[in-house]
Amino acid sequence: MIIGLTGGIGSGKSTVARAFETLGAAWVDADDVAREVVLPGEPALLAIKNRFGDQVMHQDGKLNRAALRDIVFKDPEQRQWLESVTHPRIRERLLQHLERLKAQDAPYVLLVSPLLFESGQSALVNRAVVVDVPKALQLSRTQQRDGVSESQVRAILAAQLTREQRLAKADDVIDNSGDHASMMVQVAQLDECYRQQLNY
Repeated sequence: MIIGLTGGIGSGKSTVARAFETLGAAWVDADDVAREVVLPGEPALLAIKNRFGDQVMHQDGKLNRAALRDIVFKDPEQRQWLESVTHPRIRERLLQHLERLKAQDAPYVLLVSPLLFESGQSALVNRAVVVDVPKALQLSRTQQRDGVSESQVRAILAAQLTREQRLAKADDVIDNSGDHASMMVQVAQLDECYRQQLNY
C-alpha cells in the first residue's frame, strides 16, 4: 500500500513522516526528488539555465533555488513552465523510488509531497493523509525555518491548494498544531489502522 502524505508549507510533513518511520514505514519525499532532478548534469537544470540564465545559478554550477523561487512565485506563467519541465521528471523518479521501497519489508510506503493533489501524484497512492495546521502557524513556522519574508511564504501558500480544498480531498487527517506527543498518538492510531487493513 502506498500512502500519500501531504500538507501545506510549514505543516510538519517531514516530522510526521519520520514518526511513521519509527513505526516501520518506508518513505520517499517528493521535495528530495525535486532537488535530484535539478542537480548538475540533469536535463531539467540545463533547461532552467537556458530559460533564466546565470541569475538562477550558483558559482559552483548548482541551482540557486531561492533565486528561482523568487521569480516563479511572482509570475504564474514562469511557474507553469517550470512545472512542465520538472513535474514529469519528478513523477518518473518517484516511481523508481517507490518500486525500490516496495521491495523492502515495510508494511506500507509513504509518498511525502507538498503538491500531492496539485501535481497529480495522488494518482500514485491508495490513501491520502493531510497534515493540517492553521495558516498563522504555517506562516510563522516557515519564516523561522527558511528565513524568508512573510510575503514570500504567502506567495507559496497562494500556489498551493487552500487548507479547505486539501482537507476535502483527505482520507485521513493529522492535526499537527499541538505538541509532538499529540502528533505521535495520531500517527500510531493511523499506523494501526493501515496494518489492520493490510493484515500486517
